[in-house]
Amino acid sequence: MKKILKAFLALACMTALAACGSKKQDTAAVEIDYGSSELYTKEDMDEAIKLIQEEFSKWEGCELHSIAYTSDDDCNEDNIAWMNQLEAAGDAKETFTQCIQFKSNFHSPKEGGGAWNPDQEYTDWGWWLARADGGKWKLMTWGY
Repeated sequence: MKKILKAFLALACMTALAACGSKKQDTAAVEIDYGSSELYTKEDMDEAIKLIQEEFSKWEGCELHSIAYTSDDDCNEDNIAWMNQLEAAGDAKETFTQCIQFKSNFHSPKEGGGAWNPDQEYTDWGWWLARADGGKWKLMTWGY
């Protein structure tokens, strides 16, 4: 009986340790601020936010706290031209007519790694997306 109990405890400890390294963030825990927009619906924004969350999920050890829509003012001729320059630099053929920006807050891994300072809160991290009228959002660039 003691052998079985020891084996069970050892298995439970290994399972708990393995789970620590592969922790996935609950996207429902991320605070979303849709702000006020006359250009975009909640559904438009949700499509864009989904792309942001997909990219963020690749950032090992980072914890996303919030995503906020910035302003309709950011969808202007200059920023749309910038999105089209980014698209052209990647040899893509799409011409964008709309862009959208979000800001996020997140925490870096305790040990740091990659481009991240260890155990730091990053605030107002910008995310830019673009699309043609009625098209799908494309994540174009992110950072400070």
